[in-house]
Amino acid sequence: MTALPKSQTAVQLTGPDELTLNANKDIPQPGPHQILAKVEAVGLCFSDLKLLKQFDSHGRKGPIVSGIEEAVLAEIPSYVPNEKPAVPGHEAVVRVMTVGDKVKQAKAGGRYLVQTDYRWLPTAASNAAFGYNFEGALQQYVLMDERVITAPDGRSMLIAADDALSASSVALVEPWACVEDAYAVRERTALKSGGRMLIVADESFSEKKVFDLFKACGTPGSITLAAKRNPLTMPVETVDSIETLPDAAFDDVLYFGAEAETLQQLFAKTANNGLILLAQCGKTFGREVQTAVGRFHYGNIRMIGTPGSDPLEAIRRIPATGEIRPNDKIDVIGAGGPMGVMHVVRNLCQGVPDVTVYAGDLDNGRLAALTAIAGPLAESNAVGYVPYNPTETPADVQFDYFAIMAPVPKLVAQSVLDAAPGAIINIFAGIPATVGGPVDIDAYVQKGCYFIGTSGSTLDDMLTVLKKVQAGSLNTNISVAAVSGLNGAIDGIRAVENHTIAGKIIVYPDCEDLELTRLEDLADKAPAAAEALSNGLWTQAAEAALLKM
Repeated sequence: MTALPKSQTAVQLTGPDELTLNANKDIPQPGPHQILAKVEAVGLCFSDLKLLKQFDSHGRKGPIVSGIEEAVLAEIPSYVPNEKPAVPGHEAVVRVMTVGDKVKQAKAGGRYLVQTDYRWLPTAASNAAFGYNFEGALQQYVLMDERVITAPDGRSMLIAADDALSASSVALVEPWACVEDAYAVRERTALKSGGRMLIVADESFSEKKVFDLFKACGTPGSITLAAKRNPLTMPVETVDSIETLPDAAFDDVLYFGAEAETLQQLFAKTANNGLILLAQCGKTFGREVQTAVGRFHYGNIRMIGTPGSDPLEAIRRIPATGEIRPNDKIDVIGAGGPMGVMHVVRNLCQGVPDVTVYAGDLDNGRLAALTAIAGPLAESNAVGYVPYNPTETPADVQFDYFAIMAPVPKLVAQSVLDAAPGAIINIFAGIPATVGGPVDIDAYVQKGCYFIGTSGSTLDDMLTVLKKVQAGSLNTNISVAAVSGLNGAIDGIRAVENHTIAGKIIVYPDCEDLELTRLEDLADKAPAAAEALSNGLWTQAAEAALLKM
């Protein structure tokens, strides 16, 4: 094996909004359970920007609280929780250079797509992840530990990748898998078995309605009741005020009434992955309600309601998945950005009949670039495609599905007003879990709207997308708008921050001195790579020419 250098170049985040290029970062020697890999390519992501701004307050930068022994974590130099300097970058393909003698799955010389989301290793507010509390791929070499990257079912988070594919197409499987997860996610359409339920009543309610709910949707393990009158004959713990209850303690929250102050408090009492059922009992809130919109994405909470008094009517409105449906009018808000392009392309090519994708963006240049890709796809798949700039020609349509790319609570609230009955509002952009905003809950309930949100992707999502790439049915390289080496990576992160490049940026650590370069400017820096573009799009041949320089 080729002797490895002792030091490397890496992008490090040392504090909130503090990025440095470290040209002399140590390359650790792998221990018995560890893997040292060379980074072939890494994509820049808007999530990198969230870590940049929040640093140690980001949910995934915190320490792991369970699922692995502290002594094991102490052996891993790439474990960097809290205020330790981080190496961002989680959209990566790597080549394993050497492994410890107790490593069972990864093989030296193997090429792997990195699955970054360690959902079985929780932090206080999220879960562990590659590129957050474990060092990521914006460096030449990265160390991983097999005890961390192996799921409880024994599957490794290193996914074997075909050598015949370009590094960029493999690295981009990760963001495309996040898009896939946003639609493939299966929704909980019943009460949590054995879970903790909170029932709050500002209006009188029927015990029969509660029994009918339990009969159809399962019985909780415990019930806490806050109500002026208790019509329930079943065992419950009664409390006088919900203010005294612990936060994030209840898996299912059932509210009879329409008092804004009450609902605002109930968001805090709902556990991650929790469900809020609203039965307004013929009443209205009468004003917007401060809603924990960020927790629909990062906390995976859900909310559904009925204008009447039967919570079973509400729970039956929950869609089985986040998938688009036949005849849906789909509004992709922020469609010209890197992730928006993926949502538009994915929905045009999903094979769902008679949909129309409306691509909204404030930048006409980004819309034109998107339309050059999306227009032919819509025509070949016999579905509708309507690009629009909301400041010039607002789409006067009631939408059945929203995919929101910008982390702006006002866009979530406006979607409720623009929604058709039964609309799914997919809060794809990661609004911080602590951030809320006012929402017209009366309209939300009356229309039967449903907020969903997902963070990251599963191993199965990545396998699904990688299979499409390997079969040639999905060209992830259509997302690429610029390339750089590590010397241009910080400029690339700032370009993501300032929305100055309408597409994905791929960093090649082997091209260390390459500045951030848009594909349209490639001829000045890498003429052979520019000649290998296909109608301006990134290709495997262009990548090979760039790496050959």
